[in-house]
Amino acid sequence: MRLPIYQIDAFTSAVFSGNPAAVVPLDAWLPEARMQAIAAENNLSETAFVVPPGDTDGGAWGLRWFTPEVEVDLCGHATLATAHLIMNILQPGTDRVVFSTQKAGLLTVTREGGRLTLDFPTRAPGAPDTVHPGLVTALGGPAPTAILAARDYLVVYDHAADVRALTPDAAGLMDIDRFAVIVTAPGDEPGVDFVSRFFAPAKGVLEDPVTGSAHCTLIPYWADRLGVDRLSARQVSRRGGELGCRLAGDRVHISGDAVLFLEGHIHI
Repeated sequence: MRLPIYQIDAFTSAVFSGNPAAVVPLDAWLPEARMQAIAAENNLSETAFVVPPGDTDGGAWGLRWFTPEVEVDLCGHATLATAHLIMNILQPGTDRVVFSTQKAGLLTVTREGGRLTLDFPTRAPGAPDTVHPGLVTALGGPAPTAILAARDYLVVYDHAADVRALTPDAAGLMDIDRFAVIVTAPGDEPGVDFVSRFFAPAKGVLEDPVTGSAHCTLIPYWADRLGVDRLSARQVSRRGGELGCRLAGDRVHISGDAVLFLEGHIHI
């Protein structure tokens, strides 16, 4: 079997930055084990698989995402990458794409002024009943100012420099009782409201370069804290990425650029 594959850097306008995602267009779903094996072979934080709309799905493309270890319920950068592929290669000139997903419902991506904007559900954080006893030690930084949680832990620091300086113990984070750990702090540069990083070693992603789904939690937190509904964010991983953010009720709008890096074929 010969399948097309594209690698697209998301939340950036230049290759070698942002978050690389593999996107594999299919005519119909492959067996789940085969898609997981492809994602493991790609060894990127996410591989997206997309199937075209059928006769009964209202024009929505089917979309699923896999890390090297697991299928995930929501992924921002690979959704952005898939929309970029559809709008520029599979169906050039398209300005709006609707995706049907297994656990996140319908997700819409629109092209607005050259950038792509994701319409995602919020995952507002709250105080967890308990905090994993090894969390702060595994992160290895100063004492955080707050620890909240939604799907992921949200660990808040006073300074962006604290977030940049973290060198987490991957082994110590392997048994954390949440999907992943988001760390965040106020921005320290003009035009940057907040910064973040994202760690999910148990899911095959030691550090994700730029994480759209994390901003489903970050945007409501920072919108409430800063008293605004529009924010600019920077994920301060080694590759880094820029995200435009807006809180819209129980939805978040996350904007960014994407650029094609690689086009080829898989042989399985």
